Amino acid sequence: MKFSSTGYLIKEGFKNIWSNRMMSLASVVVLVSCLLITGAASLISLNVSTLISTIGEDNEITVYLKYELSDIDSMKVGPQIQKIDNVSACEYYSKDAAIKEYEEKLGPIYDSMQGDDNPLVNAYKVQLNDLSEYKTTVKQIKKINGVESVSDRSDIARKLTKLNYFVTLVGSWVVLILGIVTLFIISNTIKMTMYSRRYEISIMKSVGATNAFIRIPFVIEAMIIGLLSGLISSGLIIALYNPIRDSAAGIVPLIGQSALTVEQIWLNTLLMMSGVGVLIGIVGGFISISKYLKGGK
Repeated sequence: MKFSSTGYLIKEGFKNIWSNRMMSLASVVVLVSCLLITGAASLISLNVSTLISTIGEDNEITVYLKYELSDIDSMKVGPQIQKIDNVSACEYYSKDAAIKEYEEKLGPIYDSMQGDDNPLVNAYKVQLNDLSEYKTTVKQIKKINGVESVSDRSDIARKLTKLNYFVTLVGSWVVLILGIVTLFIISNTIKMTMYSRRYEISIMKSVGATNAFIRIPFVIEAMIIGLLSGLISSGLIIALYNPIRDSAAGIVPLIGQSALTVEQIWLNTLLMMSGVGVLIGIVGGFISISKYLKGGK
């Protein structure tokens, strides 16, 4: 194919989009919706997996002591925790140090929450040697006199795993349904374009144009629709990612520590969304053209 022919075919692809701009717009809107859900589900799943991995790698637990336990008695609990075989380190974390972290957030009422009025409890930050012995170690710690509770992060991991499964399942079904709808709309867009140019196509065939030559502008049209949809959807996701991430981190601080940053995801998101958009466009274009050009070369 000559370079001049390539330029002509690309130009015809853009021309087709403008000729059926309302149907093209409908295709873009539906495809953007599909890609937004696909991208959001993928990023949620990826971040949940990262969060689960972070929880699994973090072998630290927090042991909370009873509120009525004095500072002296609280200090006596540490050596008992340290005696447990699976404990590698045990660091005392007083309630005075804990409330200090909230000084800025509490503002004027901070001073009124000192000493005996401190609502927090003394605690220990405990490092474990083997996470597979997590439950056994927690049971041993809870038996120590003065221990009120132990942070159980394994429960968070289980809940996140279920959330990941739910998001993947629902997202897959929604994407499948919207994908079919998108293919249908793109196919109809191409069919309308071909129908409006049926006389031109007949003339081209009569002078020897191959089906491949006739087909290419319509495939390019579908590819442009897919690419445009991919760029719009990836742009929206990248623009909204940080605000949503920060809001989620405000509710669950652990998300802020482990969630991927926009710098880590923007390029892959852009490439994935654009690639999927172009692929869906090509498939939709070929489906409609194959039905129209039966018996083509």
